[in-house]
Amino acid sequence: MLAELKPTDKICGFDVRPGFYEMNGANLVADGGINFTISSVYATSCTLLLFKPGARVPYVRLPFPESYRIGNTYSMIVFGLDIREFEYAYSLDGPYNENRGLIFDKTKYILDPYAKAVTGQSNWGEPQADACVYKARVVVNDYDWGNFKTPSTPLEELIIYELHVRGFTMDESSGVEHRGTFAGIKEKIPYLKELGVNAVELMPIFEFDERGANRYYNGKQLFDYWGYNTVCFFAPNTSYEADHKHHHEGKELKDLIRTLKSNGIEVILDVVFNHTAEGNEMGPYFSFKGIDNRVYYMLTPDGKYYNFSGCGNVLNCNHPIVRDFIKSCLRYWVTEYKIDGFRFDLASILGRNEDGSPMDQPPLLKSLAYDPILAGTKLIAEAWDAGGLYQVGSFPSWNRWAEWNGKYRDDMRRFLKGDGGLAWAAAHRLTGSKDLYDPSYRGHSASVNFITCHDGFTLYDLYSYNMKHNEQNGWNNTDGANDNNSWNCGQEGETENIEIEALRVRMCMNAFAALMLSRGPALFPAGDEFCNTQFGNNNPYCQDNITSWLDWKRKEKYADVFNFFKYMINLRKRFRVITANRTAASCTFPPESFHSNHPWKTDYDGNSRMVAVMYAGKSQGYEGIDEIVYFGINAFWDIVNVELPGLPSEYVWKLYADTGRPASDVITEDKNILLHDRHFSMQGRSVIVAVAEKRA
Repeated sequence: MLAELKPTDKICGFDVRPGFYEMNGANLVADGGINFTISSVYATSCTLLLFKPGARVPYVRLPFPESYRIGNTYSMIVFGLDIREFEYAYSLDGPYNENRGLIFDKTKYILDPYAKAVTGQSNWGEPQADACVYKARVVVNDYDWGNFKTPSTPLEELIIYELHVRGFTMDESSGVEHRGTFAGIKEKIPYLKELGVNAVELMPIFEFDERGANRYYNGKQLFDYWGYNTVCFFAPNTSYEADHKHHHEGKELKDLIRTLKSNGIEVILDVVFNHTAEGNEMGPYFSFKGIDNRVYYMLTPDGKYYNFSGCGNVLNCNHPIVRDFIKSCLRYWVTEYKIDGFRFDLASILGRNEDGSPMDQPPLLKSLAYDPILAGTKLIAEAWDAGGLYQVGSFPSWNRWAEWNGKYRDDMRRFLKGDGGLAWAAAHRLTGSKDLYDPSYRGHSASVNFITCHDGFTLYDLYSYNMKHNEQNGWNNTDGANDNNSWNCGQEGETENIEIEALRVRMCMNAFAALMLSRGPALFPAGDEFCNTQFGNNNPYCQDNITSWLDWKRKEKYADVFNFFKYMINLRKRFRVITANRTAASCTFPPESFHSNHPWKTDYDGNSRMVAVMYAGKSQGYEGIDEIVYFGINAFWDIVNVELPGLPSEYVWKLYADTGRPASDVITEDKNILLHDRHFSMQGRSVIVAVAEKRA
């Protein structure tokens, strides 16, 4: 029988006792107590501050007795508190020496980094009473997940749909009741199922302050809309909730996750452990700065902040304390929210030493790769940072880490728009980038392929703009990437030219067909399936308006594109030979082969703009029957006459798709177009897909 927890002391009229030192944060414990635990290496004292809900000053300060400190950890159980009637923060005192990175200030209210909910953030865009003053609430983790199985889709088979929680449904055209929220996404699950994606990647959902930047342009408020400035890593962003019921924060998100997974859709979180919203010396002071500035942040010898993130500060990820914090955070999201995977923003920072130098065997990355709780979790790195470290193809992996393949994006963009000298690069990118990711060391799913994502042009804008148009961001168009490898198809921006518009639609179809026929996990951003536009803005991180919100009316306007996306997603799923085959077909065709406009010939040179790939293997569950899929990409601007490879006598090529046709007619599977002589005239800038079928 468990021993009863009884108070041992009284502080300021409250019954207290020493707490559970390994239980970080604020947690309900037995006998009506709440356990508060916080650690600091350099603090000399710590005080727990209790506030009435919404109050600006604490109604009581409970100093931790020195006897309640073990090592560098303060822990205390406070009895008699009703979690509905208080909020909490800390005050820590200690030495002050800026040159050594010690900046303790006992007058500051310090947010618990392990807080499960942050107050004052519920209504999007509304200013707090006190800017950058954050308090926490205690959350009851009593969610009933029921009895359901996670989809556990192999990484290489994932079709990842990247979306912004607010922007996905915020526009009135979304047709949902709870616009801009987790509940709004839940209303759109039938749409996601119709589209066919099997994973969603949510842009940052950890608590952030959208008003943190406090910037205006032409009198309009600019927001930290994307959310890549974390305030608290354990707390979901409450402004993404339709129901702001206190102390059950996270329920709406859990409802969304449970429903997605019950419908076969995994959930990946885009997480930002490279920096925080506290910024540099000029930034706010509300959490890590007041706990252990020189532990949590990577500092220069004179106490300033390194800035490999481009956002003012860098988390000191390979310090043992910070490493444990990050691992605890990920474990929490996996165990409490059943998250299937994480995409790590600017992940190369996670491999830097405490002095900023890159490490060969970064302890953090290795510990995450081998962690037993994270063992079934997808780990995906954005394998570069803003400090010039670029590790695409060389990110430390232990055969566990996958990477956003930036070279796939760049090579395929250039090839698809017709640049020369890229045929071999395209062939490698389409077939899993084995030149970058040796399968014997990295497996077959290290390359997460994408052509567009939140960062940069949308797919439609990629073929509508030669240059970025970021003036509305307020930086005189100096922000955002300049190397977009885009092409406006003959006119910059919006056009009424029917031929240019038709070409843009064809280019979008070509790009998506290539992505769906590439080996490795595939990712694309929400809205690409109906030609979403950001009006040429390739960095709309601060645009909380129709620039970043999806305009669902375009789904009707670009219905042919939407139908083609659905078809290609379905095709990728139907023929596992595209994503998963590793053995030769019964007819002795290799698992994959390269071709030009002549079968089996790969005499690619600087002028080659036609690349074809054939996948072949045994059908799953049908012994002796082969799956053979051929696709050709003609990036040349004129017709190319193509000969497809010869097939065993019992097979014939059937044309499944041809983007060289009018947009409404590109899906040809049901037209029974058989290529008996194996010859086909590919239109300029087009893609064909053919499948070997048994002769009648």
